[in-house]
Amino acid sequence: MMSDEYLVDCKLDDDDDDEDEEALEKLQQTPPPPPEFSTPSPYPSLSQLESRDPYGVNQHLKVEFSDVLAEPASPHSCDRVWVYSGIGFESARIWSYRCLTLLLAVPVSLLSGCLFAWLACLHIWCVMPCVQVFHSCLPWVRTLWFSVINIFLGPLCESVSRCCSGLYVTLSKE
Repeated sequence: MMSDEYLVDCKLDDDDDDEDEEALEKLQQTPPPPPEFSTPSPYPSLSQLESRDPYGVNQHLKVEFSDVLAEPASPHSCDRVWVYSGIGFESARIWSYRCLTLLLAVPVSLLSGCLFAWLACLHIWCVMPCVQVFHSCLPWVRTLWFSVINIFLGPLCESVSRCCSGLYVTLSKE
């Protein structure tokens, strides 16, 4: 039995149109859902342009000057040489990346979009129908396989385990 403390009183009045209008006004005044519950746009927004790797997919590509070049404590080059080499490294890295992305970003994104579309089409129209056919039309293969396993492999494993159950291993230091 359920105790009375879990029961809730509900008023059901269909005559109160004012309450319906108030509820509708409250519903219209509610804020929009948080971004994780809203439907994503296929095009990047300005906030997405600021954070272009929001899921941290390319954390391994964050390369700094000190990750590549470093001088030990005893031999030091001139301070200006070290500063200019750091500036040269960063400039070459940034501008080479910008030039390569200018040349390759659009074609690679088009090719990868076509590749993912082809893979999705192949999966939807070829792979899954074959899997469904095997699941629905060939259940006898599954029962046959389990029967073969239970007839041959089960007793074999049981007899080997009974033979080996009398063996004891002791380790001693000499």
